[in-house]
Amino acid sequence: MSSANESATAGFLVWRLSMKWRVAVDRAVAPLGLTHAQYSLMGSLYGMARSGLEPSQRQLADHTGLEALYVSKLARALEAAGLVARTRDPDDPRAMRLSLTEQGRDVTRRAITVVQGLLDQMLEPLGGQHSPRARQFTHELAALLDAPLDPRTDNDEEQS
Repeated sequence: MSSANESATAGFLVWRLSMKWRVAVDRAVAPLGLTHAQYSLMGSLYGMARSGLEPSQRQLADHTGLEALYVSKLARALEAAGLVARTRDPDDPRAMRLSLTEQGRDVTRRAITVVQGLLDQMLEPLGGQHSPRARQFTHELAALLDAPLDPRTDNDEEQS
């Protein structure tokens, strides 16, 4: 770890790691005609479909952590590219269900292979993707993601 990172806060390091990952994935999936956000949407759709799900745009937004409006914009662009199909939900005509087209599944499988290679590189310092340290790191990341965050702090309440 560089000396600058040794004194950094956890928040700063999370930010730096997320930016490093985003840039690396963007560059890696660009030859497939995708952005990191598009890959996140398509990879999530791929995984959900393998579990027998055909999520609505709202469900996909909740799953990915992306804003619903952004998911809608991404889905329309991916539909125009022939990678995603959007269909009205028969139970809720306001909702759109999303699925990958055959071309979308093919592109997603190739993108997953590329991104798994990046993940191998990123987790190598922890002993590789399947090491005990990497599993613990994944567990700790999940715990952080599950922790509720309230943008209001005790300092804000004291200042009111």
